[in-house]
Amino acid sequence: MAFNTFFFTTASLLLLASSSLPAYASDPDIITDFILPQNLTIPDSNFFTSTATRDIFNAPISDTFKVTKVSMAEFPALNGQSVSYAVLTFPVNAVNPPHTHPRSAELLFLVQGCLDVGFVDTANKLYAQRLQATDMFVFPKGLVHYQSNCDGEGPSIALSAFGSSNAGTVSVPASVFTSGIDESVLAKSFKTDVTTVEKIKAGLAPKP
Repeated sequence: MAFNTFFFTTASLLLLASSSLPAYASDPDIITDFILPQNLTIPDSNFFTSTATRDIFNAPISDTFKVTKVSMAEFPALNGQSVSYAVLTFPVNAVNPPHTHPRSAELLFLVQGCLDVGFVDTANKLYAQRLQATDMFVFPKGLVHYQSNCDGEGPSIALSAFGSSNAGTVSVPASVFTSGIDESVLAKSFKTDVTTVEKIKAGLAPKP
């Protein structure tokens, strides 16, 4: 009787644990080694290779912050693999504005330069840090975070790893001020006036 009770309890716990795992995964599990696009039936090694970042460290630094993504959209072999990368390039004084990744945490590795980084938790507490080359910093999944070049003399370059093939990015300034939310709502929300909101929106508009 005791053995049957132990067996039933153990089996129930294992079943509960296995059934709850997908709820914690950013990407769904796959039941094949990899997922091929519909137009590809027999892959070769080229399918599993990305050269998107091959010349990134030799190219001239742009005048503005730049993200080179290597996610499922750019590298289809990542589909189902729960991993992706991005290379972040910051010219002097550049900033990656506050944003979130709804489907993954971000592990940042600073290759070159200096970065001021931080995130805000759900208790509205800021965790900020100044990073030097070879430092790492983790931004928890879904929380608002930012990066800013604190090297006043040169560019900073970082690599970001994600636990999803499609982590997603929600820019706080863009989602708030360029998504069509009524200007009077924004003015009340930020305790300012419509004229100020209009100026902010004009500053965020794409340059021709």
